Amino acid sequence: MGKDKLRKFAEIGTFDNVVELDAGKALKGQWAKTHFKNDNPIVVELACGKGEYTVNLAKLFPEKNFIGVDYKGNRIWRGAKTAIEEGISNVGFLRIQIETILEYFAENEVSEIWITFPDPQPQDSREKKRLTNPTFLGRYKFVLNDGGFMNLKTDNDGFYNYTLEQIEILGLPKHVETADLYHSDLVDEVLSIKTYYEKKYLAVDKNINYVKWSFDQI
Repeated sequence: MGKDKLRKFAEIGTFDNVVELDAGKALKGQWAKTHFKNDNPIVVELACGKGEYTVNLAKLFPEKNFIGVDYKGNRIWRGAKTAIEEGISNVGFLRIQIETILEYFAENEVSEIWITFPDPQPQDSREKKRLTNPTFLGRYKFVLNDGGFMNLKTDNDGFYNYTLEQIEILGLPKHVETADLYHSDLVDEVLSIKTYYEKKYLAVDKNINYVKWSFDQI
């Protein structure tokens, strides 16, 4: 690991808005009350990377709490530092492996989940790593409260189509879907938030896929 990455890993250990690994287990079921000191809804961004979506959603919706989840501390550092520098108090970051999410969030604790440009894991042998496979969807259903929404933005058409297939197989209600977000009439202040990777894809005219669904019918 390079010196800059090591520095960032060390620095996030001093950030009040970053919780790492086992330390987050004590907050299960208590994120709003204990970490944010309020009773506002919890919104989670999975595979948050540099945290652009987490931070910008927090700016748009000060009446909600936002948690970016990723394992790579050197990426989380950027979003966490921005939130500190700009005094954004309704945003936090959790450094864990996403497959362990049930150890950190209680049943019905989360009101909405975003998945933004995750690794699509295209090889058939890595389907179990895809963040919208049936196992992961079952975990999200557990932590989402009634009426909670799932959102996926991805440049990867194969991963998008795979996700649509899982939604269809499970008979889940889709609320919004498009294979070309920026050539649709769906773009608003939320969907126009762009991550580091999204900007790179748009620079080469790559279409961006988006789908919003829920678990209400399960």
